[in-house]
Amino acid sequence: MKQWPAYQALAEYGNEAKQRHLASLFTENPQRFEQFHAKLPGMLFDYSKQNISAEERNSLLELAEQANLKQWIDKLFAGEKINITEDRAAGHVFLRDLTNPKAEVKAEWQKMETLVKRIHSHQLRGFSGKPFTDVVNIGVGGSDLGPLMITHALDDSKLADAPDIHFVSTLDGKQLQSLLKTLNAETTLFVIASKSFTTIDTLSLARTAHEWISSFSQSEQGIKQHFIGLSTNQAKMDEWGLLPDHQLLFWDWVGGRFSMWSTIGLTIALQQGMSGFYAFLQGAHEMDEHFRTTPFEKNVAVLMGLIGIWNINLLGLMGQAILPYDSRMKYLASYLEQLEMESNGKHVTRDGEKVNYRTCPILWGEVGPNAQHAFYQLMHQGTERVMADFILFAKPTDQKPRTVYHHNLNIANCLAQSRALMIGQKGENPHKDYPGGQVSSTILLDTLDARHLGMLIALYEHKVFVQSVIWNINPFDQWGVELGKKIALQILQQIENRDLTDLDASTQGILTNLWKTQNEN
Repeated sequence: MKQWPAYQALAEYGNEAKQRHLASLFTENPQRFEQFHAKLPGMLFDYSKQNISAEERNSLLELAEQANLKQWIDKLFAGEKINITEDRAAGHVFLRDLTNPKAEVKAEWQKMETLVKRIHSHQLRGFSGKPFTDVVNIGVGGSDLGPLMITHALDDSKLADAPDIHFVSTLDGKQLQSLLKTLNAETTLFVIASKSFTTIDTLSLARTAHEWISSFSQSEQGIKQHFIGLSTNQAKMDEWGLLPDHQLLFWDWVGGRFSMWSTIGLTIALQQGMSGFYAFLQGAHEMDEHFRTTPFEKNVAVLMGLIGIWNINLLGLMGQAILPYDSRMKYLASYLEQLEMESNGKHVTRDGEKVNYRTCPILWGEVGPNAQHAFYQLMHQGTERVMADFILFAKPTDQKPRTVYHHNLNIANCLAQSRALMIGQKGENPHKDYPGGQVSSTILLDTLDARHLGMLIALYEHKVFVQSVIWNINPFDQWGVELGKKIALQILQQIENRDLTDLDASTQGILTNLWKTQNEN
């Protein structure tokens, strides 16, 4: 990255930008908003509160050209094997092309639709003959965070015949055990979601669920009605004992954190119906087409990604706050933490060379009104300079006076915070001095529904891809996840054997004290 001519110009610009106050850009240019926002149907992206000039933006666009971003976008949409470390394509965009779907994708949609209809119409029943009223999704990472986020956000619009949806992911079992106490075994259906169907976190919870159902029924065939599998590994689902018509497939060219567009999104379809699931896919496809065809200077995903490069690599910002001003978006930050940090949290290039620049920022967030009473203090008066994305929805859920009042109050708080972070306020009392100058973008969507959520999530996916191209890293593998899981299996065996051989002093000390405490009880 640093060898490109545009980067050399940006480095000089960055030194200048660090010396100016963000608010001065508005003082110098009253038309700044008009020149620093981009739109597509259903969405506005305002980046006027970023510390960037027109000249600096032009250099960023030149950087994208020198990085061959357009060619990389073409490779993504052509299905080339751009996940070079795993020799795979990254084909999530093919999961949401409703007009011209791949044959295998269409076939799984049809199987998925059949299952959804059977559950909604009460044709699929449990061991006692009762219909299912509750569905528990057992998964971790991409098999949990995406569907959890979407179903929580859309819960107000769930279909009348939809079952209640629950999620469990923690391997300590306590989350599942607490949930089971509230459920009826006769009417509970489990969805086992695992790309490989070998993940110990998921399979251990699935086995606990199976034992729970088995404690109420002696009919093996009846018990099997309570389990559905979602995986790329049909052989492992067969081995586990899942019925053939209770298996939905996806493919190794679908990354886990990009998989909720696949059959991993079954819980979304169960809650919203297949029409709602298709609306979710359609919104994402609209963003795909915008990303693929729109000139970079008007391309929301490209601009969003390049602004991140500017902030991280030229202005030295390494914190990214995600601030949705809608309580229904409670799990957005958790989802984006995985999407961004698992994708771009890399320290070597595609060629395996160590990078000499920063890559992915630390990302965190919370629903805005809650965050105001938590970490906004740091953003307003702390020593860390961070980036923020404010996310707003234009339309209230209804036109009742109190609903409209709360909606406007919410909007006012969002806009007030982004403005206060920008302009700050000088105070004679140093404890009441607000430096300002904190950068932010605002994403305004028309409404919160399946289509607009699809647009929003696809936007962040493409932003991540843009940054990976500039940084010359592979955003589609996650080898850093593997080492800890491998060591965990080794330590589990040593715990079972009470064996401390070859462990470091810290791990030995913790286990020794842990066993001592257990023995005392």
